[in-house]
Amino acid sequence: MSVRSKVIEAIRQIAKEQKVTLPELSDDLSLHETGFDSLAFAILVARLEDDTGVDPFTISEDAAFPATVGDFVRAYENVPA
Repeated sequence: MSVRSKVIEAIRQIAKEQKVTLPELSDDLSLHETGFDSLAFAILVARLEDDTGVDPFTISEDAAFPATVGDFVRAYENVPA
């Protein structure tokens, strides 16, 4: 399973658990428009860290939280090996 697939699947699973109705996920969809609150994003990052072994938002001192779904996916895809 690709990193992109893992991230998208985690978003969908957490939306289901948190009873969030997701709009269609696209790379240019703003994270604010996903319907996720701060708890849902915290769960997402923690779950992806468990799954991938990394948290791209704490690896780098200058890491900024992404603005779109595409930015979020790329944050995980671009983690140095």
